[in-house]
Amino acid sequence: MRGAPPVGVVLAGGRGRRLGGDKAIVELEGRALVHYPIEALHSVCDEVVVVAKRDTLLPPLSGVADLWIEPDEPRHPLVGVAHALGLAVGRPVLVVPVDLPLIDAATLRAILSVDPEGASVVAPLVNGRLQPLCALYFPSALQAGLNRFDPSQRVTEIVESLGVRAVEGLEETAFYNVNAPEDILRASVLVKGASPR
Repeated sequence: MRGAPPVGVVLAGGRGRRLGGDKAIVELEGRALVHYPIEALHSVCDEVVVVAKRDTLLPPLSGVADLWIEPDEPRHPLVGVAHALGLAVGRPVLVVPVDLPLIDAATLRAILSVDPEGASVVAPLVNGRLQPLCALYFPSALQAGLNRFDPSQRVTEIVESLGVRAVEGLEETAFYNVNAPEDILRASVLVKGASPR
């Protein structure tokens, strides 16, 4: 990784409609979902923040992460990334979505260890699919167009246009996504079986 140390960023601005409401406060094994990525990011970043909309419901974050409020519109996952890069003042941001409870320090370290080779984004490639919302973004992503993207475009399309260095060979389970109520049960089983962070 080049330059200044990254800010760890949990993206929590989504609506979570399929899950029945705000994902950040959904409980998994007695803890709010947002606390899992916060904990993982603390293992690799000195500063960790949660980026969310003004109306996002969150558990208390005092002592665990700062809160950065992203613009109300547009409702697009990359709004939080662009906002975080703007507030990070020249530092890269290592972003993780709120709904990845199994993301771990080893996976995040693997992302951070990759030479970007001039790319603006370092993102995992899992099962042939880019994971642009669990990725390292450099300040150059803003100049490359992240601060003026078309919100009707798909996330992957936009991120690929910025210049991406893909990271392969990562543990697939770390990217298990909690999107619907039935995912909570499966995540619960996986969390209980996960090795200590």
